[in-house]
Parts: sequence; structure tokens; C-alpha cells
Amino acid sequence: MKPFLDVLAGKATARPPIWLMRQAGRYLPEYRAIRSQARDFLHFCYSPELAIEATMQPIRRFSFDAAIIFSDILVIPDALGQSVRFAEGEGPRLEAMETPEALKGLASALDEEKLEPVYNALRGVRAALPPSVALIGFCGAPWTLATYMIGGRGTPDQAPARHFAYQHPEAFQSLTDLLVEACTRHLCLQAEAGAEALQIFDSWAGNLPERELRRWSEAPIGRIIAGVKARHPSVPIIAFPRGIAGGFSRFVSETNCDAISLDTACALSDIRKQLPPGMVTQGNLDPLVLINGGSGLDAAVDHILESTAGLPHVFNLGHGILPPTPIPHVEAMLRRVRG
Repeated sequence: MKPFLDVLAGKATARPPIWLMRQAGRYLPEYRAIRSQARDFLHFCYSPELAIEATMQPIRRFSFDAAIIFSDILVIPDALGQSVRFAEGEGPRLEAMETPEALKGLASALDEEKLEPVYNALRGVRAALPPSVALIGFCGAPWTLATYMIGGRGTPDQAPARHFAYQHPEAFQSLTDLLVEACTRHLCLQAEAGAEALQIFDSWAGNLPERELRRWSEAPIGRIIAGVKARHPSVPIIAFPRGIAGGFSRFVSETNCDAISLDTACALSDIRKQLPPGMVTQGNLDPLVLINGGSGLDAAVDHILESTAGLPHVFNLGHGILPPTPIPHVEAMLRRVRG
């Protein structure tokens, strides 16, 4: 019995299963202890032993209902031949593709051999997990990946990619098509390596106008989900289109995702009324309220529990857990959710 998978199948449970985005990471002292064993972050992701250990650490400490493989969304551009590196304290740095001609330097298909360490880590985690804990694989959505690939780094409003899409729509469509195929293949290989559920992160969907949201976020994610389901129909897929405000009902309809992950800004009770009655939701606790703890955290947890009572819901954050998060606050949250 795996409560997380039960809920993704549409079953309401006595208490919601819980996991946290970025639950393996810098807020854990045991993670910081092993981080120094890799020469850089990408090497960490491609070291199965380290990735397995990082994935298992929060499961050992908190007994979450799901583990998400320790990796990064930017392994896909790396496996397509784009230069990717992580600068300490600055985040990812890619060789920016500012013109259509730059896209010609990409491979025509995913370098699966380069990503084999990720699949090996999945196999290792699956073998090590307790029987009740599910394993999640993931990828970035084409739009979010494109923002990094074109901008060369994270940008506040994703302006480089938006300019590129407006100025060179055919080239941008070609890049999107390539990323759809790469993401589909990467998710399928993760499922074949042991992932029991998959999540697609479109972290920058919220900066797209409605027409562009349909074209560059909803349509590509829908194609990825259809492609994965054609090979792995029983593997549930969660979509996380961060920041799209009131567009969740259409997003669910257009992509056919099995569950929708909601960001911090969502009014959870209102969104639930807009979605089909049996639709699975995930989220949307504010990572900052988790940092602050106390009565504010208790009230926020209670609000989510009350808003989703009797409905299929996965308790999670509205974005990734932040490095300054005190471990006692995570423990207090877990006691309240499970109490």
C-alpha cells in the first residue's frame, strides 16, 4: 500500500500523503555533508551513489510518503549538447542561444548514455525505499527549459526567451518540438528505471500571456503526457505550471495531467471548485511560512487540510523548500498533517 499512489489514483485518504519539493537539499545537514564529495552540482547529479544518498536522506529523517529522485531539470539541455555548468552561489550557467543559428549546435536527440547515471540512481533508490514509499521522477517543461537555454541563466521575467519566441516563432517551435521529444524520452526511461509517478515542472509558465501559455506551455506538456502515456499508461503524471493564476481548469483539460500542483499564490478552496470533482491537487503551503513556523504555520496547515477534506490531495509546498528552513518546523508541520 502506497498512500501517495492511492491519492494519485483519485482516492481520498484519512490524511493526505506528504512530500516536499526540493526535500533533498541544503536545509539538511546530512546533505551538506555529502555535497562536498562532488566537484560541482552537475557531477553530483551524475554520481549515482551520491544521488541515491541525497534522495534517501529526507525519507530516513521524515518518513515522507514519496521520494523524488535527486537530479536537475537542466540535465536535458546538457544531454542535448548545450554547455551547462553550475556556478557556486550563482546558479546555472548555460551557453546562451541568442539566434536561430545557435540551435543548430544541439543534438537531434537525447544522449541517453549521458543520462544513464540518473536511471541507475532511480534503480538504486527504488530498491532501497520502504514498501510504502513511492518514487517520483521528473523533468522540466519545454518552456521553462527554453528560458534557461536561450537566456543562458535564470532571468527575472524570462524576457530573452519571450523575445526569441516573438521574433523567431518557427525556430522557437523547432526548439520546443525537440524538447518535447527529449522530455518524453527522459520520463519514459525514468519510468522504466523504477519511477512510479512523474512530475513536469513548468516553473516559469506564469510569465506567459494567455495565447502564449496555450502554445508554449499547455500544448507541449499535453504532447509529453500523451507520449508517456502511450508507453506507460499506468504511471500518473503531475503537472506544476507555477504562477498561472486562474488558468488551472483549462490547463488540466488541455494537458490531461493526472494531478495538478498548485503554487503558493493560489486560493486552494476556489481552485478546487473550478476543477473536476475527482481531480487530484497538490500543494500549496508557502515555503516562507514553513521557515517562520509557530501559530502561522499551524493555521496555514489547517487551512489546507480543511480546504481539501474528503478530496484527493497531496500535501506539499507551493514551491521548493528553502535552505534556511529549520528542521523542527518541518517536524511540526508533519505532526500537524499526520495528527
